[in-house]
Amino acid sequence: MKRTDCYDLNTNGIVVMVEPYSQREQRNLVICRILDANLDRAREGLRIIEEWCRFGLNNAQLTGECKGMRQELASWHTADLRSARDTLGDPGTELTHPQEEQRASIKSLLQANFCRVQEAMRVLEEYGKLYNPNMGKALKQMRYRVYTLESNLMGYQRHQLLLRSHLYLVTSPTDKLLEIVEAALKGGLTLVQYRDKNVDDAVRLQQAQKLRQLCHNYNAIFIINDRVDIALAVDADGVHLGQQDMPIAVARQLLGPHRIIGRSTTNADEMQRAIKEGADYIGVGPVYETPTKEGKPAAGLEYVSYVAKNCSIPWFAIGGIDPNNINDVIDAGAKRVAVVRGIMQAEQPTLVTQYFLSQLNRIQPDPDHSYVESNYYPDQW
Repeated sequence: MKRTDCYDLNTNGIVVMVEPYSQREQRNLVICRILDANLDRAREGLRIIEEWCRFGLNNAQLTGECKGMRQELASWHTADLRSARDTLGDPGTELTHPQEEQRASIKSLLQANFCRVQEAMRVLEEYGKLYNPNMGKALKQMRYRVYTLESNLMGYQRHQLLLRSHLYLVTSPTDKLLEIVEAALKGGLTLVQYRDKNVDDAVRLQQAQKLRQLCHNYNAIFIINDRVDIALAVDADGVHLGQQDMPIAVARQLLGPHRIIGRSTTNADEMQRAIKEGADYIGVGPVYETPTKEGKPAAGLEYVSYVAKNCSIPWFAIGGIDPNNINDVIDAGAKRVAVVRGIMQAEQPTLVTQYFLSQLNRIQPDPDHSYVESNYYPDQW
């Protein structure tokens, strides 16, 4: 605001424009308004994330991390910043976007608020340098903590869904790939592995991108067979490695700590080695001879029984399992199975998926494997 009722004797009575605040004061006021608005935004976003960690996951560690950052932000939210607030004069209060009006899932809600917090902290870091050099440094470090929190939380959710998944579809080449996978997802499938060893990388990448989006639309885990590079390119949830593929430690270094890594095993030694190397789950088989593993002898139900008694991580029996023999596999001790032809070649993939799940879901919890039952949380993610 400018005044015209001030005269300067040094200008011979010529009217001059005089501002009530100096430019420095005006700049500082604007900076305070920016910091106030973004402190509010960051604290609100963290509180939304914290509530899910607390009530949705019952996870004290993640809840405490959110609360600690909120309290640290509150310490920077001083009275002079609050006094600069001008809600009625803020044009941003009227701005909105259709995507802000709805959330499709817990996952989309959390991701939206992580973005909100990270953007706000970047603003606080930059403008904080003009307000207080220590604020810029502190908010930079906190922004990295938010990135870590996001990775931990999303990885945690991903692994919880793995624990709840009892049926695993491994795809085989077909012109109806997306159609069949979606039909299985409609039947309740929550875990899909894309496997096609005979196509060019360009085709593999394109199919993987479409499958990844499809799986995430149904809140299902999407795994890539063998190819860590493709998994990274399409932001898959993890990879499945055969015995001849790269070491788990190398894959973990490339993928980071929170993506899922599975390993195929055919005997007790391979099982123990996979566990020691840090696999998140193992495949157990082939239970029966299968054209998918041509020339490879069946590991048999004996290996399934051995793993049922000795494996400390989630595992899936795989190899020639279909609606006619699934109960034999369950009777041998399997609580999770992976299926290829049983679903990919089924006339009605949705119904077959539902049948597999109905048989697997009737299994009573095993008290010796509390890693499964103790981690059940609401599957609304």
